[in-house]
Amino acid sequence: MSLITLLENEGEQIVAEAGDALGRSDLAHYKEAGQAVGQERLAELFRLTVAAVRDRNLAPIMDYMAQVADDRFHAGYAIREVQIAINVLEEAIWNHIVRNTPPDELAEALGLVGTVLGAAKDALARAYVSLAGKSKAPSLDLSALFEGRTSG
Repeated sequence: MSLITLLENEGEQIVAEAGDALGRSDLAHYKEAGQAVGQERLAELFRLTVAAVRDRNLAPIMDYMAQVADDRFHAGYAIREVQIAINVLEEAIWNHIVRNTPPDELAEALGLVGTVLGAAKDALARAYVSLAGKSKAPSLDLSALFEGRTSG
């Protein structure tokens, strides 16, 4: 089974699993928005992920993530909340790939999905940083990146 076929066949289950994980993540803004909204957002990100893999074109998902960044930034979401949402989708996709893909095809399949969602995360982060540079923003808290780090 091709990667695209796998993703298309298991898409609803993947999005449902990601939605459940997002619900367990205890993120204030996503809880406030509600499960249905979270599912819709994950479904759209999944759709764009599949399209990017199929078409080998990152532009639509990167444009989408720039818009998501703008929307979430102005709604007061911390960047980590949106990153976690992407991560739960990525984990659900990876789980399905690992369960259903022959070992000799895993590297390519995981690499494609990782590349697409990595580009999405990069676009999100660049947009958040740009927005934070234009205003004083409490939603851009990067301190978690450095927790537990010692010098030397």
